[in-house]
Amino acid sequence: MPDTPLDILFVMPHPDDLEITCGGTIATLVARGHRVGIIHMTNGEPTPRGTPEVRAAELQAASRILGVTHVETLKLTNRELMDGPAARYAVATTFRRHRPKVVVGMAGRTPGASPDHYQGQLILEAARFYSQLTKWDERFDNTPPHRVDWLWYRPVHIAAEVHHWHSTFVVDISKHYQKKIDAISCYRSQFDDTRLARLLHRLRANDAADGGRAGFEYGELFALPHPVPLPDPLAHFAALSSPMGPPPFTPPPPAPN
Repeated sequence: MPDTPLDILFVMPHPDDLEITCGGTIATLVARGHRVGIIHMTNGEPTPRGTPEVRAAELQAASRILGVTHVETLKLTNRELMDGPAARYAVATTFRRHRPKVVVGMAGRTPGASPDHYQGQLILEAARFYSQLTKWDERFDNTPPHRVDWLWYRPVHIAAEVHHWHSTFVVDISKHYQKKIDAISCYRSQFDDTRLARLLHRLRANDAADGGRAGFEYGELFALPHPVPLPDPLAHFAALSSPMGPPPFTPPPPAPN
């Protein structure tokens, strides 16, 4: 087991899921000195344009750009990812081994995209509970129980339903937005020039909308399955910038002649 626990662990089904949904937050937390890990439940293959070797090289390149402490790919199966005991044990074992305070996963059904996304949410929720269980160590490579304090959801913009969360918050990713773009751009097997341009256009619009509502140029929105506990709400909000002012704005570069 690692000598130093991770502060936060991002867990999603495929290589590129994390960079697309949370890349700005990952880069921001790393820049603030936190120990950040990422777990891919599957290697993302097969896909029409990739190979396991290419996808592995792409995810390592993206991880280096984001600067994470730990990156790992589990041996669960792409396209067949299902919530069940084996998947729960595998993910819970990573929690027990790396002992994060926070785990993060995507949330929402995506009928227009891979069903793995929603199954990954179910696995993550169950694994968080399994991670703390006693008298079951043999199911988790004999790692000791660990209670994960916080679960953050990253709601996906293409989810089938609008979910009314107990609480949400937005992370300011403006200073590190280019790292998110650069990390996503590592996945050339999945995004040719046209597909990448279309994806980045949509992401910039979504991230600007989420960030703008909180007073940032770019932001990523997260949700909690319960209200936020605030012992001193005035002290908490006094430390924040007001979202009522206009968000910072960087004009786009002029179009080439």
